[in-house]
This record gives sequence, structure tokens and C-alpha cells, in this order.
Amino acid sequence: MTDETPGTKGAEDDTEKEGVAGFMARAKEQAQTAGKKMGESGAFEPLEHVAESFAANTMSEGRLFDMADALSDYRLNEVDVTDTTCGYCAVGCRFDIYSKDGEVLGVRPNPEKAPINGISTCVKGKFGYKYADSEDRLTQPLVKEDGEFREASWEEALDRVADGLKEIQDEYGRNGLSLVSSSKTTNEANYLMQKFARQVLRTNNIDNCNRLCHSPTVAGLSQTVGFGAGSVGTDALENTDCYLITGSNTTEAHPVLATRIKQNVKDDDADMFVFDPRKIQMAQFATQYTRIKPGYDTVWINGLIRHVIENDLHDEEFVEERTVGFEEVKEGVEKFTPEYVEEKAGVPPEELKRAAETIAEADSCTFCWTLGLTEHSHGTENIVSMANLALVTGHVGTEKSGLAPFRGQNNVQGGGGDMGPIPGNFPGYQKVTNDDAREKFEEAYGVDHLPDDEGYTITEQFLAADRGEIRGMFIQGENVVYSEPNVSHAGEILDDLEFLAVQDIFLTDSAKHADVVLPANAPVETNGTYTSSTRHVQLVKRAIDPPGNAKPDWVITQELAERFGYEWGFRNPSEIMDEINDLTPIYGGITHERLETEGSIPWPCWDEDHPGTPHLYTEEFNTDDGKAHMFPTDVSGPVEADMEDEAFPLAMTTGRVLYQYHTGTMTNREPGIRSYTDELFVEINPDTAADLGVSDGQVVEITSRKGSITALAQVTERTGGDVVFVPMHYFGRGDVANELTDEEHLDPQAHVPEYKVTDVRVAPTGEGERTEAQKAGAEGDD
Repeated sequence: MTDETPGTKGAEDDTEKEGVAGFMARAKEQAQTAGKKMGESGAFEPLEHVAESFAANTMSEGRLFDMADALSDYRLNEVDVTDTTCGYCAVGCRFDIYSKDGEVLGVRPNPEKAPINGISTCVKGKFGYKYADSEDRLTQPLVKEDGEFREASWEEALDRVADGLKEIQDEYGRNGLSLVSSSKTTNEANYLMQKFARQVLRTNNIDNCNRLCHSPTVAGLSQTVGFGAGSVGTDALENTDCYLITGSNTTEAHPVLATRIKQNVKDDDADMFVFDPRKIQMAQFATQYTRIKPGYDTVWINGLIRHVIENDLHDEEFVEERTVGFEEVKEGVEKFTPEYVEEKAGVPPEELKRAAETIAEADSCTFCWTLGLTEHSHGTENIVSMANLALVTGHVGTEKSGLAPFRGQNNVQGGGGDMGPIPGNFPGYQKVTNDDAREKFEEAYGVDHLPDDEGYTITEQFLAADRGEIRGMFIQGENVVYSEPNVSHAGEILDDLEFLAVQDIFLTDSAKHADVVLPANAPVETNGTYTSSTRHVQLVKRAIDPPGNAKPDWVITQELAERFGYEWGFRNPSEIMDEINDLTPIYGGITHERLETEGSIPWPCWDEDHPGTPHLYTEEFNTDDGKAHMFPTDVSGPVEADMEDEAFPLAMTTGRVLYQYHTGTMTNREPGIRSYTDELFVEINPDTAADLGVSDGQVVEITSRKGSITALAQVTERTGGDVVFVPMHYFGRGDVANELTDEEHLDPQAHVPEYKVTDVRVAPTGEGERTEAQKAGAEGDD
């Protein structure tokens, strides 16, 4: 069985659009020079991107324009051109990929087919494709014998996976197994993974990395406004009159969105308020930047709400007609006085007042956040608080106002949530505990009984395995030994499993623990759909063929189901989407044929005559009574706040950097990116560094209650005096931030771990910067 056909060949229009903010003059000149080499067209001049200073600081000019040089070797009618959706973050950027003989030569946005990003791409979307033809790619299934891997046929490998899963179930029952799905792969592949879990294995023990990032967003928004997703489209992000941004290093995590926001602030005088423990780049453009203590977001958000209500700045008509719970919230925020907020969260009263009044009095406001607001043991309370603020001010349900969680992985909204690879939901957020929903899927899947109990979340899976309750796992496309908290313990748990299968594009450190490893397709080798942060469903098309005998994720799952006696019979992802829209009301009108014609469709899209819904809640909320429900929230604070210990005087927070991506599985294999950020570092405030006797570039040891790592000190005023910052990415040296984080204290509703606040101490090791030999020794690690 094969995937759908690659993209079509063809020439582009000769006209290139004008550059975007941050594009450097010398890069443009060099790109134009390279473009003149092309005899057929000027299609590749200039090479547009929004990589800011990346090209100047990271790549030599020769390396930067490798793609132009490569393209100049071919006539355009010899190059494959495929329009597709980016496989990195969830902004949903679309562009044309130019390829030849299985190699990605270049990327160029086509504004007519790119409704979200227009002519923009970030550095990863523009340059990050060397991983696809890496020598490390898995090309053949692997099975482990006597502790060593050997190549195997697909037949043998899939038989061994099926036998391993069956043996676990026979001995320990249906809940002796758990599955991890992938937010990197398509909606169609994730739909089949949840179908495999429920129809074939009869378990709800399936989850994905959505749990580790935005599950509080889903939980918080579901109970307040109805849908566990952002309410706004790109119009709000580009044209709102005011932004509240918190827990989002937007320029590094979502550069294309950051450019749109900065442009609105610069050109149209939009206000922007940034609340963050670090003085991120967005702070330079902000109307006001406020440094906050990490872990006390409910405090300052409730302080804003209190000021709005106390000064009669709330939208009384909106609150009365479209919400319930206002009086309870009003009473609940009474204690969050300016003095209390300053004491607990570090927000000066005058800054609290200015932000509250500007947000309330603005004609429109968009509330933006990422993991800095969610990755806490009380992350759901943070989101409920943010929803309360948006509702009290009436800034929900218009084209320019609303709630805007920026999602991290390319398909975490669709594949990680909408498609149901989570313990409590069928596709489309239909509850497994709801009798009507369960009966619908039982009829569709031809089974008498689907489990009616919620399964384990991903971190709970590891804890259950540690207790001996889960004895086998099947992991698709997640490098869990770096993404899970307390990663050393996570690796030990994988080793103790009786059976582990991993499906991925590389032999990751997680895959090294497996009994069977199945080689899958990379994003640029895949057909299907992704769903962006703004709920836009878009096509993904295969630009190059996969290496060796690697297969699409959906094909692997289908062939595995056949070994259990289930003949699904899907011939391509389009047919899988047909089943999705038949069973999932919010995707009811979305088909591959429509997407090919229309480009993108935002859900909910109820039927094929429905245009999709870019702006939610314009008339009513997705609740039983059509109204938004507000709930009072209190002070929870970081888990370790109650563990006062002078041995750990600093708070470590984590996050992303522009050039790297998540656990580094793909970006660590891009030479240009790797040459710029291949070392783990820790940001330390100059005053703190002086007190510790730490100098810039020195190797330091960071120790928490869970373990120790080493990193290069970066002395900077970006962080406050009692906070240090460590990137979440793995840089190839063996140390990773999640060695230090805690897996036991989870958000009670969303079950996300406390990633963003970890008590640590920092001490110099006596070493200077890493030697060239040490760096070279780490080059092959991932």
C-alpha cells in the first residue's frame, strides 16, 4: 500500500513579493545574485524569510544560499514543486517546496496558497530540512535480540509488535497497555491511532504531547467558553487594538505571528502588554513590560480583574447577557489588591492599573499565551483566570477580540486534540463517558462495547508503569525520554517494560529502549492534513519520497490492525478524512477535495455547505445554555513554594529558542542551526552571577531535588535576580532540562507536570567553556 502521489512539477510566477521585517540587505543582495544564475526564471529572487539576524549570525553566505546554488543547477521544469504545510510549529504556514531526486532544494511561500503566513516563513520552515536525508534516518524495521538491534522485514516486525501487544493484554488485561500518539503527524494518522487503541485494543490509555503543553488550555477553555481551542482567526492577531501576551516568547517560538503582531503595534499603534519572568524580545515593542514571579499567574490576572470591576470598567451588557458566574468571580477577586499582587507576583500597582484600564477600555483585545501559562501544576486555573478576564472585559466573540493560545507542535491542535488520541475524548471532544457518543462509535466500529472509563494521561502512564500496572507501550513519534519530567526515571521505566514498540523517523533515545522500532515518514514525505492554532485545517503533501522502506504512519497502524483481524481498507488519507467527518461534527464539512480548492477551512465546519468558522462565539458559546461560564480562582502557586529550602534558592523556568525545536530530533541535524546553538545554556542575571562567582561562558552545575545537569552560563538581564532560564531542547551533550523537573505533582484537571517552576541551585564547576574535543565528542548524540 502506498501513500498519495507527490506534488506536481511546474514553474512559478516570475514576480516575487517585497520582503518582510527583519530581512537583511546583504542577504537580499546575495539572494538576487544567486537568482540571476537561473536561466529559466527569477522565481527564487529574493529568498524571503523572517529569520531576523539568523542568516548573518549563523550561516556563512555560501551555506545560507546553498538552496539557490542547488536550484541553479536545474531548469525549473526539472524541479518538483509541492505546495504543503509546515511541519514545525502550529502557526500553519504554507509554502511551495522545491525538490529534486529526493532532496529539498528550497522553500518559497506562495501568498495565494498561504492564508495564514502570506510571504513569511521562519528560519526552521525555510532552512530546516537536512534531517530528511540524514544518514541517521530509519529505513528498515529493527528488532532487538540479546540487547542488540538487527534489521527485519516489515512482516516480521509487525508480527512481533502484534504478538507483544497481545501477550501483554492476555496476561494483564486491556489496561496493561498504553499508547502514545504523535502531534507531529497528520490528523488522519492520529485518528487511526485512537481507533486502534479503542476498537482493536479496547483501551483509553492513549495520550500525546498535548498533555505536556496545552492540556490546561483545553480543560480551562472547555469549561468556560466551550471549545478547548483558540477563538480567534488571523484577523484578530493582525488587527486587534490591544494584546495581552504572557508565557509566550513569541518571536522565538512563533516568529511569523510575532512579525504580524509587531507590525500592528508599529503601524497601527496597537497596545501590547507583556507579562513574563524574562524580558523577551517582544518586551522591546510593548506598551508596557512587567516582570513577574513565575508560578503566580492567577494572582496578577485576578488583580487585573479586580481593578476592572472595582472601577466599573467591565462590560456590563456583555456580562449580563452572555455570561454566568460574574458575582462569584467578583467576590473571589476581592483579596487580590494591588499590594497583595505586588507581594505575591511582583507586579507594581501602577503597572497593574495601566494594563487593566487599557485592556478594558480598548475597542478590542486579544489574549495570547503559550506554555508559560499552562505548564504548571495549576495550569488549568491560570487559563480559567485568563478566560474570566477576557469575558469580564467583553473581549470575546468578535473578529478582533478573543482567546489565542499559540500551539507548539505543527499538529498538536488537530492530531493532538481534535482527533481524540487522549484518554477522555473520542474525536471532536466527544466524551468517552457519554453513553450516546460511545454508542455512536460502537456502531461505527462494529464492536459491542468500548471502554467507558477515562484512561491514563501520558505522565500517569509512566507512573502506572512504575507501579507495575502498565506492562507494555506503543509510542508513535514522541521522544519521551527527553519530553517527560524527571527523564532519568522515565528511561528506567521504559527499560522495565515487558514490551515496547516505537515508531519514528530516527533511532531516538526513546527508541533505543524498544523491542521493535518501525521506520515512519517525515513531514515532508507525508500526505494528509494538519490543523493550525487558529483551527484552520490544511493539506499536507508529500514533497519527497521516504528513504528505504519507511512507511506512512497511517499505513503502519492499518497493517498492524489487520494482524488483529480488523480490515479497515483505507487506500489513502482522503478516505480516512471521510470517516473523520462522518463521526466528528466539528469536521463534518471538511474533505480533502474542499481543501484542495479552498486552501484552508477553520473548524467548526458542520457540513460541506458550511464555510468554516474563523471567529468563535460571535452569537453564543458552545455550552448547554449558550453562555460563557466564569469560575473564581485562587492562589495555588508553584508546588515547591511550600518546600522552603535554602539549598535551592533559585527558580528555574524553561522554554524554547528560535533556532532549535522541541527535543532536537530534526533541528539537531541541520548544520547551520546546529553550528549556532549546539550547547545547553542557562541564563543568569548579572547580580546573581556575581553573587555565585559565575562568569559568562563558564560551565555551571544546576541541581534540583531530582538531579543535576551542567550548562554554559549566559549572563544576561533577560532574567530576574532569583530566576534562571534553561531551554527545553536537547543540544547533544547528554544534559537536558527535564532531568531536573518533577513528575509527581500534576495539575488536578489537565494532569500537566510542573515544568515552568523548579527550585534549583547553581554553582560554578571550575571549568571554562567546553573544549573543542568535548564539543566534537557530542556531535553524534541526539
